[in-house]
Amino acid sequence: MQSDTPLGGPVAVALTGASGAQYGLRLIECLVAAGQPLYVMISKAAHRVIAIETELDLPAQPERLAAALSERFGAEAGQIRCFGREDWLAPVASGSGDWRALVVCPCSTGTLSAIACGASDNLIERAADVALKERRPLIVVPREMPLSQIHLENMLTLTRMGAVVMPASPGFYHRPQSVADMVDFVVARMLAQLGIPQRLMPSWGE
Repeated sequence: MQSDTPLGGPVAVALTGASGAQYGLRLIECLVAAGQPLYVMISKAAHRVIAIETELDLPAQPERLAAALSERFGAEAGQIRCFGREDWLAPVASGSGDWRALVVCPCSTGTLSAIACGASDNLIERAADVALKERRPLIVVPREMPLSQIHLENMLTLTRMGAVVMPASPGFYHRPQSVADMVDFVVARMLAQLGIPQRLMPSWGE
């Protein structure tokens, strides 16, 4: 990854209760390496998934979570800030907050539905609502199969609202040699959407 600090405010990253915690954690790691300030939200269900899918046992309390993520990914002091489910004073809860984009990765189909209908029942949903109303980049990364008509209609609704729906669908033309290679394929696409230089994957044709 390049270490040049991207322009603009912090990027918000939310992990919800779908399988695929590795995608969200790797995205955080890459954004830290790029020098990007981060606002991180991890739902209760996502904590359970992380414990199942990885060796990590992350604390739920926001300050302790920020410290744990900072230590694991080598973040600078204050580079990562974490917020709880109902922290309505967090910057991401308002359009006047100093942040520039939100990535929900992985995005559960329940969260997808809540965002599509503007539920705003917790901070992650509210942050997505703010991103949509302020016309800021919103990237949702579902990891589900098969997809029901409800799922597809919610994805279409969000796409029409201006969000980018990026299902966690790794390609194979780069001949991945490991699960990490397949994770990096998806993360590289997210970084490209955020306008952040990356060296995880070569561009097509290179």
